[in-house]
Amino acid sequence: MSEITRLHTGPRMSQAVVHNGIVYLAGQVGKPGDNVTEQTKSCLAQVDALLAETGSDKTRILQTIVWLADMKDFAEMNAVWDAWVPQGHTPARAAGEAKLATPDYLVEFIVTAAQA
Repeated sequence: MSEITRLHTGPRMSQAVVHNGIVYLAGQVGKPGDNVTEQTKSCLAQVDALLAETGSDKTRILQTIVWLADMKDFAEMNAVWDAWVPQGHTPARAAGEAKLATPDYLVEFIVTAAQA
């Protein structure tokens, strides 16, 4: 039986789970009150930190799902994403609109990556 490692585990969820060399991150959100650019930067910084903690990095991302509270922010979010994601290592990605946990959240990133 292969081991399951959970990081930053709380009563509702873990921020990261590793199983069979695959890293699953919980949805990462930015600081409420910030605009979508700042929230996106914050989300991606959290992704970087969690991936580093699990022995991975953004070149190892397999899939990303992006939820936006409003698709009008798609281009603004993509401007930050495009500057952050390493060219030649872009993951499979989907983006859509959804009501997030609170109206203050404008964007959420869900990432799956391979360990290095």
